Amino acid sequence: MTFALAARGPNSLEPAYVVQGADNWVNVQIFDTLVRPEDGTFAVTPGEFKPSLAESWTSSADGRTWTFQLRKGVKFHGGYGEMTSDDVKFTFERLLDPKKPVDRQPLYMGTIESVTADGPSTIVFKLKRPDPLFCGTILYTRGGCIVSRKAVTERGDKHTMNPIGTGAFEFDRVDPATGVFLKAFPEHWEGPPGIPRLHFQYILDTTARTLALLAGKTDMIEGVRAPGWIPSIQARKKDLIFDMTAPGSINTLHMNMTRKPFDDIRVRQALRYAIDKEAIAKSLAPMGKTMIGLMPPTYAGAVTEDELPPELRYKHDPDRAKKLLAEAGFPTGFSFSNYMSTREDYSSNMLIVQEQLRKVGINIDMQMIDHTTYHLNIRKNLNTLVMFSSSYPPALSQIFIDQVAKDSAVKEDRTGGINFSHYGAVMPGIDDTLATLDNEPSFEAIVKSVKKIEVQLLRDLPVISLGSLSFVVVRNPRIDLGYKVRSGYAYWPFKRAKIVKA
Repeated sequence: MTFALAARGPNSLEPAYVVQGADNWVNVQIFDTLVRPEDGTFAVTPGEFKPSLAESWTSSADGRTWTFQLRKGVKFHGGYGEMTSDDVKFTFERLLDPKKPVDRQPLYMGTIESVTADGPSTIVFKLKRPDPLFCGTILYTRGGCIVSRKAVTERGDKHTMNPIGTGAFEFDRVDPATGVFLKAFPEHWEGPPGIPRLHFQYILDTTARTLALLAGKTDMIEGVRAPGWIPSIQARKKDLIFDMTAPGSINTLHMNMTRKPFDDIRVRQALRYAIDKEAIAKSLAPMGKTMIGLMPPTYAGAVTEDELPPELRYKHDPDRAKKLLAEAGFPTGFSFSNYMSTREDYSSNMLIVQEQLRKVGINIDMQMIDHTTYHLNIRKNLNTLVMFSSSYPPALSQIFIDQVAKDSAVKEDRTGGINFSHYGAVMPGIDDTLATLDNEPSFEAIVKSVKKIEVQLLRDLPVISLGSLSFVVVRNPRIDLGYKVRSGYAYWPFKRAKIVKA
């Protein structure tokens, strides 16, 4: 099976060193995690996680100690022997070691106090604070992929591009010109996969990637998240299958409250009434979906319209937007300049927003720049409005910690976070409520607090949720994944896939 990824070439096949999303497609085939959700989904509640390298687990009453019983007889690739608790301990301790140049971002590793091996088949995590969704926030992430202590120690830097895991596929070879090749691992603990070989091509150019699929030179491609792309492909080849995650990425619009007139709640409310979320979702269909707050509707903690007072439902109302602008001292509107990324998912959202705001008198002079420069600029506090796209597991508080907590406020020297509105810094925010979650072991109690935060954000409006945008993969019908993709990260395993026709 051949899969064309939207990148120039492989960068790292070692989960702890991943810097580009495309490589995760390779990593998820090579490595296993202690726990996992049902294939094709996110686990939204603690009870939805399934055994993987761990057969069972328990947590203490205070939610600070998690004990996992490991599956016996799990083999590493390349003759590196059986996985034990020592390999699990090594996997997480190198992520906790500040001297190791690894990527800690996906792990929120500050939660872990210690990792202890209690015999060869038992691993114990001590946490600094309760985390009822520990399985999702820490263990089922790319950093939670279990590596072999022996392989990493012996191979050193070579492990980055020639990795050893326990997954259904093992590394075969990498070719800078043609991509990464994997082969079925016959000793996988679930049995060998249904496809003998995987070939990951790296084709950054959208047109070239699409033509490769239409010509039958590849079986699957990473799709393009732009208006009209899916219908255009469907018109050219009607039997193609489109796999889409929901929510995919969460698209937010941050209003920089350190800049006038966005320090005025009436102006922020005017923007909210001027923006037609339904129109945005429709233009990006079938990938686009509406959202009320920052939590996708499929996640625990998301608020429904019925739970909100009428004044916080913000039905699209351009006339009301104009009235609010007049009350704020802008009867004819106002103008400002703003940087914007040329990447399809960013630019397509903001071009729609630009036109909707223009209709109520708010004119944005958008200066289009490449995606890397855009992120450098917004992290230096150079934008008035910040369109931001991010993907989160159902980790309840994490999106709020990242995007609206006081300590995450963006700074001109780039030492801050991604709170582009400065909410909590320029006005009281939701930090006190977030602080109560640090010592809350009850999942249900955290859900209630998250709903409270969602309502507060709709009242203060530092940020507007524009909606979600599914990750898309286009698949030749000869490939059967073995399950339906409904939600999850922007990459999924092929251990159950099979070729159903030549």
